[in-house]
This record gives sequence, structure tokens and C-alpha cells, in this order.
Amino acid sequence: MRYFLLMLLATLLVCGGCGDTNNYGIDGMEVTAAQCQDLADNDADGLIDCADPDCQWFVFCIDGGSGDTDTDTDADTDTDTDADTDTDTDTDTDTDTGPNECTQDLGEYSGDLTIHTPSDVTALAGYTSISGNLVIECPSCTDLSELICLTSVGGSLEIGSYPDDGNPALIDLDGLSSIASVGENLLIENNDVLANLDGLSALTSTCVDLRIRYNDVLTNLDGLSGLTWVEEEMRIQSNPVLTNIDGLSGIIGSVDFLSISHNYALTNLDGLSALTSVGDRLEIWDNTALTNLDGLSSITTVNYFFDIIDNDALPDCEACDLLDQLTFAPDWITVHDNLDDSCTPVPANCP
Repeated sequence: MRYFLLMLLATLLVCGGCGDTNNYGIDGMEVTAAQCQDLADNDADGLIDCADPDCQWFVFCIDGGSGDTDTDTDADTDTDTDADTDTDTDTDTDTDTGPNECTQDLGEYSGDLTIHTPSDVTALAGYTSISGNLVIECPSCTDLSELICLTSVGGSLEIGSYPDDGNPALIDLDGLSSIASVGENLLIENNDVLANLDGLSALTSTCVDLRIRYNDVLTNLDGLSGLTWVEEEMRIQSNPVLTNIDGLSGIIGSVDFLSISHNYALTNLDGLSALTSVGDRLEIWDNTALTNLDGLSSITTVNYFFDIIDNDALPDCEACDLLDQLTFAPDWITVHDNLDDSCTPVPANCP
């Protein structure tokens, strides 16, 4: 009996000294996170912590603690089979401003201004209106882009000025493309290299006088298609390569003085088909390529002077037909030196 008790006590002492040495509740194993990080060989297999296969499934043991479970050399576990169905819903709108966009508003420029040099153009940059006259007579100006903010001219707009030097270098009027109204006269005269008036396409208001004269390379008036009324004078004179005046087709009603002269490439007057009356004087002079007056077919009144002279390709009968459509004869009629022909039948008012 004494022997048995001694053996039991020895067993308890041994177990009390070595049992549950890791204090993790699982003896002789290396399976918990704590066991796999205690620097001890808990299962007595000669392998410690992450070196033991039993621990290698913990994230802190995978690929040196990186968590990488694939066989590549990077540290991610992504085997990306991207099924992204994202469609771009970007609503960004470009607010950048280009060279022909107004970036400031200085309000109204008070008074008249004559532009003689490029520095005068700069002086008006940023103004949205001018109360008086704007005269552009600038031999050294090649463009007017700094005037892009300008929307109205209270007085007259004069681009060039006959018989002075005008604008021998100005190639376009794009810098005036914001102008919607001119209070008085629109004069485009003595411009050597200006081929069109497209820069005035925003102009929609009426004007008192319209004069387009002495423009050496001007081929059309399409930029004036927004004009609807000319109150007093319309003069289209001495534009040697002007082929048509279709850009005036929006002008309706009456005009006091209509002069179409010395336009050697002009073949017809179709752009005037909305005119119905000439209050004072109608003159069609020296347009050597003009072949008909069909564009004047709506005119029923010419009160005083009716002059159709020196149009080499225009039959006299065209003038006679125009006289015949008037409600009453003008006070003074002059028709001569046009293309001679025999009118059959002879119009009643043919001189």
C-alpha cells in the first residue's frame, strides 16, 4: 500500500510539473493561433510555429506573413477574372474658353472710338457694347479677335473708310462675330483682302444706311443674311469680284435709295427679291455681267428717279419690264447703253 501511494504521488508531481505547459488547453498539439506563435515545439515534432505544417494555414504564416495563397511571386491573392460592368457616367462638361470666346465683361464703352492700330483694338477688349460710333480703319490690323465680347454698337459701324487707306491687311471679321445690333449705319468700304463678311452673321437688327463699296476681293454678302431692314440708303458699289448679293435676301419692305453699280462679276440681283418699294431713287449702273432684273420682281414703286444705264449684258427689255410692273411711272426715267435687243411685245412704259 505504501508503495502504491508513493507511485501515485510521483505521477501527480510529474504531471503537475509538465502537463499543459503551453496553457492553451490542447496538449501535445500545434493547432491554435497562439500555439503557432509561441516559439515552442508544442507537438514535439521538431518543427516550431510557422515551420510546422499544422500552422501554415494561418494568414500570418502564409508566404512569410503576406497572406499570398497563389503560386506567383507577388503578394496578392487576386486571380482577377474581372467581370466589371461599369459604364462611364462621367458628366464632365468642358468649360475651357477658346480664342473666340469672351472671358470678361467690362460693360459699355462710352463715346466713339476709331481703331487705327492694334493697340486700339486691345483698348476695347472686354467691352460688351459701345455707345457711339466704331470705326475700324487700321492698316496694320490683321484680325479683330480681341473684340469678341462686343455685342452692340450704338452708332455706326464703319469697317474701312473710303477714300482713305482702309484695312489693307484685315483678312476676316471673325472678331466681330458677337455683334447683334448696329444703331445707325453699316459701312464696309475700301478693304483690300476681305473676301467675305461672315464675321457679321450675328447681326440681326436694322440699320439706317448700308454701304458696301470698294472692296477688291469681296465675293459675297452671305454674312449679312440676318439683316431685315435698311431704312434709307442701300449702296452696293465697286466690288469688282462680287458674284452675288444673296446675303441681302432677308431685307424686306422699302428703301429710299437703291444703288447697284460697278460690280463687274455680278450676274443677278436675286438677293433683293423681298424689296417692294424704292422711295426716291433706283439706279442700276455699269454692272457688265448682269443679265436680268428678276431679283426686283417684287418692286411696285419707284417714286422719282429710275436709272438703268451701261449694263453691257442686260437687255433693255429687262428695264422695260420692270417699268411695266410699277403702279405708276417715276418722275424721271433714264434707260440707255444696255444690251440692245428687240422687245416683243414692246412694254407699255418702255422709253
